[in-house]
Amino acid sequence: MCGRISRTSPREVIAEEFGVSRFVNVDLRPRYNVAPSQLVETIIRAGDEKRLGPMRWGFVSPTAKDPKLAPINARAETLSTSPMFRDAFRRHRCLVVANGFYEWRKEGRTKTPCFIHLRSGHPFGFAGIWSTRRGEVGNRLVTCAIVTCPPNELMATIHNRMPVILPPGARDRWLDPTADETELRGLLVPLPAEDLDAYEVSTLVNSPRNDSPECVRRIA
Repeated sequence: MCGRISRTSPREVIAEEFGVSRFVNVDLRPRYNVAPSQLVETIIRAGDEKRLGPMRWGFVSPTAKDPKLAPINARAETLSTSPMFRDAFRRHRCLVVANGFYEWRKEGRTKTPCFIHLRSGHPFGFAGIWSTRRGEVGNRLVTCAIVTCPPNELMATIHNRMPVILPPGARDRWLDPTADETELRGLLVPLPAEDLDAYEVSTLVNSPRNDSPECVRRIA
């Protein structure tokens, strides 16, 4: 599961980390509490260049009868066989850029928000899939979902799923339109627990109206 993310790195850091050569209609002001249905920054491969641009978080299939049914996550185990996702898995893969994500640890009736990020402090890319269709007023609607997998040892103490975070060496293969499906499925594994840090944060993050550095601040 991945239902809230942060993206705070500036343009120059993203360009260096991911090799992005073109930025299209992006607003890269820091975002600390990005929620489903909002815009996220994504990277796709177009020819020999990597482009970063916005997509709405919540996957709407081109053939969906009800565009309001927009899953924000897609399970790695069924990505290549699901009628909703299999075409995007084969032809429309992307990276969703983030600096961290939130998950809620359940303890009885209590849900405690936790922030998870790379120990290195670098931005990273979730494995994502995307789709495009005509919106309700005729405009082009581009949407995406984040791929999830079973948790590593750290995430298992918080939730029973985690988003697929692609290490630098796997990013280009995920975006490569010639990559073999078997190889792609092999990329959809949990990042090693030692690469991540997780800590409790304020319940401010429970509301997407709150979007400030306080959302990612560690609490005692």
